[in-house]
Parts: sequence; structure tokens; C-alpha cells
Amino acid sequence: MSEPTRVETPDLRPPEAQPRWRRDFPIDWPEDHLVARRDFTKFLVLTSFAFVAGQLWIGVKSLLGRRAPAPGAERIARLDRLAPGEAMQFAYGGEDALLMRLPGGELVAYSSKCTHLACAVVPDLERGRIACPCHHGYFDAASGRPIAGPPNRPLPRIVLETRGGWVWAVGREVST
Repeated sequence: MSEPTRVETPDLRPPEAQPRWRRDFPIDWPEDHLVARRDFTKFLVLTSFAFVAGQLWIGVKSLLGRRAPAPGAERIARLDRLAPGEAMQFAYGGEDALLMRLPGGELVAYSSKCTHLACAVVPDLERGRIACPCHHGYFDAASGRPIAGPPNRPLPRIVLETRGGWVWAVGREVST
């Protein structure tokens, strides 16, 4: 006669002494963590596909954003309301922008999004720069070029004109 098979339990107590939940869920903990090669391969393929789809989406969105028509001329502010060394925010073409009158009197305008991670930039005209507080990046206020920190591309410049005492935004200048 053969011996009855003994059931091994994780805590080595007899099956009668096990809690009720163990009878309802008889899967042993070490066996629960085993993953078949087929399941692992499926996971890798699906994850890789998700990354590729995300990268393609970013690329398509970037291409469509570049082909968007430039907004027309928009009136921003009265020239006499912006003293040298002052700045103001405005919207141009649906995006936030920054109009500044440098201490020398020159008017400049840039996108108010940092070219590193699109954080909002803050003018610091006393020091002649524009600061990105997120990662301590700095841009030259006169040219929009990065001078410190992680940003490596200049801020997109907005072309300005003055007509009849008003400042107008008339286009965008994207530097490469």
C-alpha cells in the first residue's frame, strides 16, 4: 500500500490548522511569483510598443506645431505705459509671452516658456536676464540666449513694431 501524500504548507502546519483564507486561495507564495517566459515576452513587447507609440505621438505633435500658421498682428500695450526696466505679460497666438522694455529703452518680447522644460520664466531686468526658477536657468534679456543652467536653446522671440504709440506683436522668430 502507498503512503498518503503529505501536503506541504508554507508555515509547515497541517492543512486542518491553516486559516480559512488559505483553503480559499491555495496558491503558495513562492509559486505566485513565477512568471512564464511567454508572459514576460508579452509584457516586454507591449511596453516597447507603448514607448514607440508615445515617441511617434510626440514627433507628430511637434511637426504639426511647427506648421501652425503664425498669428497676425496683435496690439499689446501703450508705449508710454511701459517704462524702461519694466516688463509685462501678454498672450500672443494663444501662448503666454513676456514684453520687456530694457533699461536702455529697447523693446523686446519672448515666449514666457523656458526652452528646457517649459516652466514659466521671470524677468530680472536689473541684472539684464530672464530667470527660469524651476532649474535655475538664465537667459540674456537682450538676446534671449541661454547664459546659465540647463536650457541650451534661446527663447523664441516675438517680433515687435510700434505704431501710433502702441506696441504690436507682428510675428515670431524661431532661432535654430
